[in-house]
Amino acid sequence: MTPDFDLVLAGGGLASGLIALRLAQLRPELRVAIFEAGPAIGGDHTWSSFGLDINEEQRRWTQPLFAHRWDCYSVRFPRHARTLNVGYGSSNSDRLAAEVAKALPPECIITGVPVVALSPTSVTLADQRVLTCSAVIDGRGQSKSTALDLRWQKFLGQEVELAEPHGLDGPIIMDATVPQHDGYRFIYTLPFGPKHVLIEDTYFSDGRDLAPDLLRQHIADYAMSQGWQITAVTREEAGILPLAIGGDIEKFLDEGVPGVARVGLGAGLFHPVTGYSFPDAVRMADMVAALPAFDAATIHRACRDHAVRVWNSRGMYRVLNRMLFLAAQDEERRTILERFYEHPDDLVGRLYAADNRWNDWPKVFSGRPPIPPLRALGTLVKYELGIK
Repeated sequence: MTPDFDLVLAGGGLASGLIALRLAQLRPELRVAIFEAGPAIGGDHTWSSFGLDINEEQRRWTQPLFAHRWDCYSVRFPRHARTLNVGYGSSNSDRLAAEVAKALPPECIITGVPVVALSPTSVTLADQRVLTCSAVIDGRGQSKSTALDLRWQKFLGQEVELAEPHGLDGPIIMDATVPQHDGYRFIYTLPFGPKHVLIEDTYFSDGRDLAPDLLRQHIADYAMSQGWQITAVTREEAGILPLAIGGDIEKFLDEGVPGVARVGLGAGLFHPVTGYSFPDAVRMADMVAALPAFDAATIHRACRDHAVRVWNSRGMYRVLNRMLFLAAQDEERRTILERFYEHPDDLVGRLYAADNRWNDWPKVFSGRPPIPPLRALGTLVKYELGIK
């Protein structure tokens, strides 16, 4: 019996959407379908990335997804502020949904119907339809797991209209001059227009709990402190993103459906320190589109090997997170990030891009330590020994 599709993407988030786009560009002969439980492909999210995160070819094919690009961004800390001449870009769910709609026939984009069961060559929908294919990719996000040791970047953001121009030349990706609590706190600001700006109250935290009303008040207070009068809130977004300090990636991947490839957060593909997932999703889409065959076994093995390779290459980032979340106390977390931003633009850019160069790490950890060395060393040794 001829399968219904060549490839089914279960879950219509960022990773699946990018795979659909790249396959439409490079392998248009494939019959690709995407299934999303929510009302729209991509949900309702903003995804950002730094200028060095993806290469020129990747910037070219993802260009339609970017609603805004800037030539620089700024950071603010109690002891110093600086502007980094490194590009920054912002894409969003509306752009992703629009491009997927151009790339796939309408009958291949199914929303509002959850996928309730998977096999390597079939999906079962909540309405009891069973659809067959040559391969399935699971992009339904990250489920609860004890295999990865995670902390969290959590935020609530509001897109607002202001009475007068905000005067920003580019994003402020960290304004850490705000009071610190619940971990490392900062305000993240993206200027989308002269009077249109996204303001996020953001935390690198041990816990996942959010207090939306409190964060909304923080946003209002911050706007007032900048001399901005909010005239309208046009959109609100909240999120809780994983940050990794350790774990067993093989065990994590084994928790999925046997023989079914996992992508996105469900494959542990996110920057361990920032939580950014857009660059990893772009690279995964390129990898999948370049495969020599599109049977279930080939895709599963390639995606798994890619996820394991990426995770294993980022061990030093998880060490940095152990310093941040386990060794640092109180406002020392802010001090760690403040010291990090004393490094040159190119070093900061490479580390954000997860461009591993071992000679960069001695520079990162050089200078006057933000936390006592014996405490830091003791924390790392205890973690390796499994001592709480």
